[in-house]
Amino acid sequence: MATAEVATHHDDTRHHDEGFVKKYLWSTDHKIICFQYMITGIAMALIGGFFAYAFRMQLAFPGMEVPLWGVVTPGDYNALVTNHGTIMIFWVAMPVLIAAFGNYLIPLMIGCDDMVFPKINRLSYQIFLLSALVLISSFFVEGGAFAGAWTAYPPLSSTAEYSLTPLGSSIWLIAVALEFIAFLLGGINFITTAMNSRAPGMKLYDVPVIVWFIVIASLLFMASVGPLVAGAIMLLFDQNLGTGFFDPTRGGDPVLWQHLFWFFGHPEVYVVLLPAIGISAEIITVFARKKLFAYRTVLNTAIATGVLSFTVWAHHQFVSGIDPRMAHVFTISTLLISVPIAEMVFVYIATLYGGSITLNTPMLWALAFIGEFLIGGVTGIFLGASGSDIYFHDTYFVLAHFHYTFFPIAIIGTFAGITYWWPKMTGKMMNDTLGKIHFWGTIIPFNFIFIPLFVLGLAGQHRRIYNYENFPDLALDWMFDLRIMATVALLVMIAFQVVFFVNVFVSLRNGKKAGNNPWKANTLEWVAPSPPGHGNFEELPTVYRGPYEYSHPDREEDYWPQNEPA
Repeated sequence: MATAEVATHHDDTRHHDEGFVKKYLWSTDHKIICFQYMITGIAMALIGGFFAYAFRMQLAFPGMEVPLWGVVTPGDYNALVTNHGTIMIFWVAMPVLIAAFGNYLIPLMIGCDDMVFPKINRLSYQIFLLSALVLISSFFVEGGAFAGAWTAYPPLSSTAEYSLTPLGSSIWLIAVALEFIAFLLGGINFITTAMNSRAPGMKLYDVPVIVWFIVIASLLFMASVGPLVAGAIMLLFDQNLGTGFFDPTRGGDPVLWQHLFWFFGHPEVYVVLLPAIGISAEIITVFARKKLFAYRTVLNTAIATGVLSFTVWAHHQFVSGIDPRMAHVFTISTLLISVPIAEMVFVYIATLYGGSITLNTPMLWALAFIGEFLIGGVTGIFLGASGSDIYFHDTYFVLAHFHYTFFPIAIIGTFAGITYWWPKMTGKMMNDTLGKIHFWGTIIPFNFIFIPLFVLGLAGQHRRIYNYENFPDLALDWMFDLRIMATVALLVMIAFQVVFFVNVFVSLRNGKKAGNNPWKANTLEWVAPSPPGHGNFEELPTVYRGPYEYSHPDREEDYWPQNEPA
């Protein structure tokens, strides 16, 4: 039931002119906090992308000096790989997809003026920013940044002489812990706001899919992160207080960390997937001018996916000595989780079928998300089955699969969301031609990076090796050709990101004015001015229907805003 009393409440004392620091650095406005998360996440993506550039250059041209870095030493290589993975998942995908889009969209799409707890919202970002600074600081301490892989498996992570980064590994753990605290605070706000501040008339099934998916993702994060926080404390004690939770010589077990890490780690895939797939849902319905097919089924599927995600973690341990009978159980549960995800994809295809499709930039990103993620999903089946995973484990096949899963989520999903909501965020339209150049300049090289890595993985190339020249079976000419192809493709893809930033600055300076509803969409954020002021709406809206009433036979217009009476 919508809570009209809460939704219509404005705090007029906040509606006054504020200085730059108060408005942009110390703000409680959910939109400014969105921009803070997004800018920080994009900055971290540039750092994580630079790390990928440096270690891929080492793999393609071992021992040569890398421009802007120098010679990549074995220690550098381990630190670069470790922190690339950590940054792209925890400091890019999560802050941009959940925190930034959640902050911007939830109050606007449910028709209220701000988050329920705006000061907690601000504190969430400040702790997140602190976590990013702590992580970056690890590169400047004695021994350098943590180099024990982003999964932090003991004993590499628990014993200083193994990772050679005694201080860096503890700083890494502290940074991750701070980041988790930030997202716990943010999740409380998202769930509470979505459940309590909906506009008058907005029933639960009138809430847009993206809002539901961010709420479900927040619940998943809260339910899964506890064991990893406990494990992180135990690991910190092993590193600094001489305990032996993960040391078999002291009665501990290193595999325990794997259980704790992946009990969080696999639901984490769906924590970032759900907002991305929700962004695609919003875009597809608008640019196909069709009602989202099976709205309630999509919601139930997302909930089922979340529940199943807690039953699959041990498929990461098929080669860790797991009892084969338990391996069968986790094989079945892992393969089962592909059913709801496949169902979601088919729902989107059914939405597109027969639609009046416009292939502008946001729609291209949304369609690419489905296509590329499908490859990640299908290749994941080989790793979820214990028999085939024993061969593929820790090869470049895993790495390619992982990137076909996370790149669509973290990068394609982000570009889809930014290009779609940019007119609302800034009041200006992006240039569609520049947008399409950026799109093709990203998607084509992406496939040239990771398809070769599938081939190398099938040939048995193990990951996390600094120099393949030391392994004659992996130093064949054709293998180096593929490594060079992947590296050159990465350079091309990085170069095309310049087009995106050019488009951003050109649109801000000379972009066409967007108006309130340039896409002729139904959801409530398009009722607000572009960009929305403090308090979002000139008059808080009332909702009369669901969010996806497009091409209704009884209407001349092919859209029907949620706030427009019949």
